[in-house]
Amino acid sequence: MSEDCERWLTWIKPSFLWMMYRCGWGTKAGQETVPAVEIARDGFEWALRHACLSSHVPAVHADRAAWQRELRTAPARVQWDPERDLRLQPLPYRSLQLGLSGEAVRRYADEWTVAVSDVPPPAQEIRAYVGSGDLDSAARLLPQERPYPAADELLAHLRPAAGSGRPLDGQRRTAANSVAAARADAG
Repeated sequence: MSEDCERWLTWIKPSFLWMMYRCGWGTKAGQETVPAVEIARDGFEWALRHACLSSHVPAVHADRAAWQRELRTAPARVQWDPERDLRLQPLPYRSLQLGLSGEAVRRYADEWTVAVSDVPPPAQEIRAYVGSGDLDSAARLLPQERPYPAADELLAHLRPAAGSGRPLDGQRRTAANSVAAARADAG
């Protein structure tokens, strides 16, 4: 990998429907090809252990300056975005999005990638069912996703403590084990 990796920020979207929201079911200009990248579990967890939040959260960071220092040096960052339903509308819980830069991008490309496939064919079929109002048929075609079995200590530095009253509290958080996430059985 070249030194350009130091400037890249590559995002892993572990939720199929969140990715379909982001790329418009593979129809947005420049996003017609959506790769499903399967990565090794140990790589995904390395990135989580070395990540910081993409925005300042007072319940997590001592102050804004401390967060900015952490953000400058962390090879990965996390943001929690609203999960999406079949109509791509936001749901009341969030899924983890994982941004990689520097060392994490190199590891992702050179060590963690297990398989790469193309998402649009099934995505277009799901989209057609949604468009016709046949949500049951669309749902049957969705990739199976389940909450990622992450130990609490793996994510503790990425969310406020319980009872802090901050915006992330009380919301379900999930790092889905799906088309763009780490394989639960890899590693």
